[in-house]
Amino acid sequence: MGTSGKVPALRRGLDILGVLAGHAGPVPADVLVRELRLPRSTTYHLLAELVAAGYVTHLPEEHRYGLGAAAFELGAASLRHLPLRRLGDPLLRRLVDEVGATAHLGVLHGGEARYVVKQRPARPQTLVTAVGVRLPAQLTASGRSMLARLPAAQVRALLPGQERFVLRTGRGPRDLPGLRRVLAVERRRGWSVEDGHVTAGFASVGCPVLDRSGWPVAAISVTFRHHCPDGCERTWPDLAAQVRRAAAELAARLDGRPVPRKPPEGW
Repeated sequence: MGTSGKVPALRRGLDILGVLAGHAGPVPADVLVRELRLPRSTTYHLLAELVAAGYVTHLPEEHRYGLGAAAFELGAASLRHLPLRRLGDPLLRRLVDEVGATAHLGVLHGGEARYVVKQRPARPQTLVTAVGVRLPAQLTASGRSMLARLPAAQVRALLPGQERFVLRTGRGPRDLPGLRRVLAVERRRGWSVEDGHVTAGFASVGCPVLDRSGWPVAAISVTFRHHCPDGCERTWPDLAAQVRRAAAELAARLDGRPVPRKPPEGW
């Protein structure tokens, strides 16, 4: 096995990922040059390799670089190895008992939401979801609750093209400007709602699980039967309050903090 001194390019590439992860959104290459004290040519060469591998996304119009889908996949995988499932499972079980509907714990997997925990009530309604299922993040309540907490440039990096905006039922954001408008409303409100965006006849309420810096590491959502042919603009604040409490408790447990009696203001 070689030492780190024999693979300086690998170490420098990891340093670049570390710097990008430490910023709230994509940054110019000059930031990496300055913070890592690397030659400009070396920095651009490493960025090109990381872009080709999917770990970094280049935003050419803005001359900035951000974490790519592959980096988010690694983050999701690390969460699966951490106690996320073990800590989240009993919280979802309790939430299901309280609300009588199916609950999911999800993480961002590039531009998709991936379910890592699912709990159902004693008499579950027909719902085709399972652990490991991935859905377009912009259509799901859990996915949008996480996207709403990301910088706008990072959302663009995760959903760079119109082809990402698929529709399953004819409902949901159709492009990036439309998604940004929805996310702005849901961020102010503190939770996300999808009404028939994923499956006709079902609606969901989702809240993010935030770390100390406010970064969304996961999300909890509750899905229930709701038939609304024309869209009724309901937001289910009472149900959202229960989901928010579960999300706040999971965030505290993941971080080793005391469990809050109520979610922080602004969630």
